[in-house]
Amino acid sequence: MMKANMTYKTIITTLLSATAIIMPLQASAQYHSEAWCPDNGDGTYTNPVINADYSDPDVCAVGDDFYLTASSFNCVPGLPILHSRDLVNWEIIGHAITEVTPDSIFYRVQPGKGVFAPSIRHHNGEFYIYWGDPDQGVFMVKTSDPRGPWSEPLMVIKAKGIIDTTPLWDDDGRCYLVNAWAGSRVHFGSVLTVRELSADGTKAISDPVMVFDGNYTGDRVCEGPKLYKKDGYYWIFAPAGGVGHGWQLAMRSKSPFGPYESKRVLEQGSTDINGPHQGAWVTTTSGEDWFIHFQNKGAYGRVIHLNPMKWENGWPVIGNNGEPVKSHKKPNVSGKQIMNPQESDEFETTRQGLQWQWPANYKDEYGMPTPYGYYRMYSNRLDKEEKNMWLYPNMLLQKLPAEEFKATMKMRMAAKVEGQTGGLIVMGGDYTAIAVKCTGEEFQIVQITCKEAEKGNAEETTVLATLKPTKREDKPSFRLYKDIWLRAIFEAKQTVRFEYSEDGKTFKQAGISQKMKPGKWIGAKTGFFCIDTGAAGMKSWMDVDWFRITK
Repeated sequence: MMKANMTYKTIITTLLSATAIIMPLQASAQYHSEAWCPDNGDGTYTNPVINADYSDPDVCAVGDDFYLTASSFNCVPGLPILHSRDLVNWEIIGHAITEVTPDSIFYRVQPGKGVFAPSIRHHNGEFYIYWGDPDQGVFMVKTSDPRGPWSEPLMVIKAKGIIDTTPLWDDDGRCYLVNAWAGSRVHFGSVLTVRELSADGTKAISDPVMVFDGNYTGDRVCEGPKLYKKDGYYWIFAPAGGVGHGWQLAMRSKSPFGPYESKRVLEQGSTDINGPHQGAWVTTTSGEDWFIHFQNKGAYGRVIHLNPMKWENGWPVIGNNGEPVKSHKKPNVSGKQIMNPQESDEFETTRQGLQWQWPANYKDEYGMPTPYGYYRMYSNRLDKEEKNMWLYPNMLLQKLPAEEFKATMKMRMAAKVEGQTGGLIVMGGDYTAIAVKCTGEEFQIVQITCKEAEKGNAEETTVLATLKPTKREDKPSFRLYKDIWLRAIFEAKQTVRFEYSEDGKTFKQAGISQKMKPGKWIGAKTGFFCIDTGAAGMKSWMDVDWFRITK
């Protein structure tokens, strides 16, 4: 499928002559979102600073640069790396892992497993990320360049139940690690432990010490700890009370092993910002302190807020006297450029866009970029026992970037046998899609829905229209093609509806509005898929010309 008004020869000539110009600019091009921009352009910002699901964020400051990572669970590439110069404007610059370890497990979709609540730190000229996999143990990767490449994951501690890990290199070079525990794996929780690691951070050299028990203090679901040091005190910042309605704790001690005294330093209070907690304390070169945390917004996931932080009587006060702010003056830093995490994709390069993730470790047979201005995705079949796409790996998905926006894609479906299907999906615990399905020598526009997919419920498919193919081939083999524009319209109250067009100008309503639902520990996502649902035969494919996020 070629871009409009361009021949194959024109495209190749343009690509070859422009490569020297295009490639160097890729790293410096800044994306501007139509869906959400937190920078008000007048020296203030509006929360959330990232209106997308970057769950359990952590940030480190290196001079005037800030680097953020977040939980990625089973999604790959994982451990996204975002960069900012002002804590308000962010862009995706890479990922720290290309697959989840081990591939023998994560080649299949494993919802809610994998990479939990990472921490990112800079020490002796290198960046480190630690995370806990509750089924395996503590892993670490490192690099001298946060854009990558990163080292292969190293298992620092082999154990079950450890999550939410953060290291601290002390003034004397010793290294300590704080972590929480997954009650679902070890049948206890709401406790934090600290142990010592080797000076290079590669292995544990002491047993854990329990330094906080939220069961005794009323701070149940205490997890996500971050370990810092300031003015002779060791500080642990940790959330409690649960994702939806919890609060942020600060704890201090003269020893990394405690005892710690604790205090609530941020909670919802009189605001409409629920559960403001779990994140990162950052100090800028100008001496300002800031706290970056998430807010759970249901199907939209855990979005990122920025709050000012000051000190009173030796304790931090976050936000507006302990309540989160909706809008505030920007940090006093050098960064001035407005930019946002990438969303739309014209598929003009031969590298997968950084906004996209697969729900399991990638295989070449799923799909790949091309030099022709489109992304090629091949059809694959569900396992025989599967009734829906909850565990289907062949989807390329991205986070929802706002509460209200449109996602439109132009595609060509190439089908050979009955049932081959491709389209646009909104994926979560409940999911819905609009797709093009081959039937006989025609195509159908169908809406696919599934409620409580995790329980193995069967999909429902509704035929909305029957369309003639755009093109038919009989030699060297039979194949039908359909060019189509598909659109998802995301509306208030976490709902989505669909439209389609045969000319890219006139869109028709397709099916009924559906309520979105988050996935396992993640928000809903949108993107595209290609699948065989009929008799076995040669693979079909779809070529996605572009995918655009607009107001």
